[in-house]
Amino acid sequence: MKKIVLALTAVAAMTGSASAADLAARPYVKAPMAAPVANWTGFYIFGGGGGGLSNSDQHVQTTGTNTALTIDQRQGGSGWFGTVGLGYDWQFSSNWVAGVFADGQFGSIRATVQDPTVGITGSQKLEDSWAAGVRLGWLVAPNVLTYVNGGYSGAHFGQTNFLTLAGVPAGIHLNSYNRNGWFIGGGVENSLNFFGITSPGWFMKTEYRSAFYNAKTSNELVDGTNALVGRDIRANSWNQTISTSLVYRFNWTGPVVAKY
Repeated sequence: MKKIVLALTAVAAMTGSASAADLAARPYVKAPMAAPVANWTGFYIFGGGGGGLSNSDQHVQTTGTNTALTIDQRQGGSGWFGTVGLGYDWQFSSNWVAGVFADGQFGSIRATVQDPTVGITGSQKLEDSWAAGVRLGWLVAPNVLTYVNGGYSGAHFGQTNFLTLAGVPAGIHLNSYNRNGWFIGGGVENSLNFFGITSPGWFMKTEYRSAFYNAKTSNELVDGTNALVGRDIRANSWNQTISTSLVYRFNWTGPVVAKY
C-alpha cells in the first residue's frame, strides 16, 4: 500500500512540474487587432480630360408643315474635352460605396450636319455640357473602387455654318441651342498608392459615359438676316466619352474604421 501511495505522489509531483514548465514556456500574448481599412466617406474634387464620339439621327423637313424631305440618316464625329467636378461618397459597409456628384465638360466634340436636298454640309460642336448624378460602387480592394453611375445631363451645341460640296460658304446656318438629357456610365477609381506612389488623398479615375439628348428641330437660316430658308433639320444627339481624372479626397488621411 505504501508503494502505491509513493508512486502516486511521484506521478503528481512530476505532472505539476511539467505543467509549471509549460506555463513558464508559454507567456501570455495579446491577440492582434484587426487591420484598419481606409474610409471612403467624404468630399472630393477632380479634374481631367479625354475624348469622345458624337452620333446624331437626322432628317430634313419643310418649315411649318414638318413634312419629311429625307429619310433618317446617322451622322457622326469625334473630339476632345476637359472636365472638372466634385462629389460626396458614403461607405455604408466594408465593400459598398454610394455617392452624389456634379461635373462640367468643355471642349470640342464635333458632328456632321447635312442637308442633302441642296448639297450643303456643316459641323456642329458640342461646346460644353454639365451633369448631376449618383453612383454606386464596390471595393475590389481597400483602395480600388469600381462603380456605375447615372443621372441628368445638359449640353450646349454651337452654331453650324454650312458649306457647299465644293467647300464654299453656302450662306446658311443653324443657330446654337441647349438640350436636356440623361446619361449612364461607369469606371474605376484607385489610390495612386496602387502604383507605388506615396500620395495620401490622391486618386485617379477612368470613366466611360454615354449621354442622350432630346431631339431638336433647327431652322435653316440665311446668314446675316436670319430669314427662314423653308427647311428645318431635326436631330437628336448621342455622345460617348472616356476620361481620366485626378481626384483629391479630403478625408483620406483622417479617421479609419476597423474591419472585423
